[in-house]
Amino acid sequence: MNIEVECYAGYRGEEEPRAFYLGQRRLKVTAVLDRWLAPDHRYFKVTADDRGTYILRHDVTRGLWEMTLYTRQ
Repeated sequence: MNIEVECYAGYRGEEEPRAFYLGQRRLKVTAVLDRWLAPDHRYFKVTADDRGTYILRHDVTRGLWEMTLYTRQ
């Protein structure tokens, strides 16, 4: 599922998700639990203010974000 993501680039310039949209609903990222890098993708395991856990994937070459996993606690 393609999504829109608001990011923050820290002092190293590496983007980190701060909020994302599912349809019209904006979800604030409350914690980045994990992250891993591939040559052309960045993955972030995050929790949001709806208490859900998500894995967000950033396709660096195409500049697109996708939600690849959702679980509810």
